[in-house]
Amino acid sequence: MATLGLIGSGNIGGTLARLAVAAGYDVVLSNSRGPETLRELVEELGPRAHAATPPEAAQAGDLVVVSVPLRAYADVPAKPLVSKVVLDTNNYYPQRDGQIAELDSNATTSSELLQRHLSAARVVKVFNNINFRHLAVLPRPAGAADRSALPIAGDDADAKAATTDFLDRIGYDAVDAGRLAEGWRYQPGTPAYGVIYSARPDDWEHAAPADANRVRAALDAASSPA
Repeated sequence: MATLGLIGSGNIGGTLARLAVAAGYDVVLSNSRGPETLRELVEELGPRAHAATPPEAAQAGDLVVVSVPLRAYADVPAKPLVSKVVLDTNNYYPQRDGQIAELDSNATTSSELLQRHLSAARVVKVFNNINFRHLAVLPRPAGAADRSALPIAGDDADAKAATTDFLDRIGYDAVDAGRLAEGWRYQPGTPAYGVIYSARPDDWEHAAPADANRVRAALDAASSPA
């Protein structure tokens, strides 16, 4: 079974590590504060989990999750990610990340910024539109009537195929949203962001499945950025 590397092991990263271990993956976790700060999570996950530095996690992973604040995207180590599939979970939040002119003008998308930084990697935007609590409880076996789907976007067909396989193994279907430039269709403020997996628009505590047809309809309903 493949190894999942994680650069950033917070709410989304930690949830993905749990799902990956349950699916039989080894995981190598990292964050900006050092491997020693991940001891409790590693102990919880068991012998398939190890803590490392971000370059070490990048080197170890067959697939690598980047789940750091967008303001820190340029700190992601590029050299160990050459040719690798990178799963980008990020969104642009100006109140957290500061103003980024290229994103404010819609000249590019957040995942395209990461792809430009990781020019020799193969970036796929995924996991950015779902709350970590919902991500943890919605996995279902393949073929289940209440299986949820997650949108993916990327410029490399093989990378998207690898991402689709990973999603399937952890309990989700995939909906191809197109190239990285189309990633805006499931960012904050769009119909496919967050609330699509909520029981009610005002209830983010309780999850509700969203199948591939519902996700496709939400993507199609997204308004083009100005």
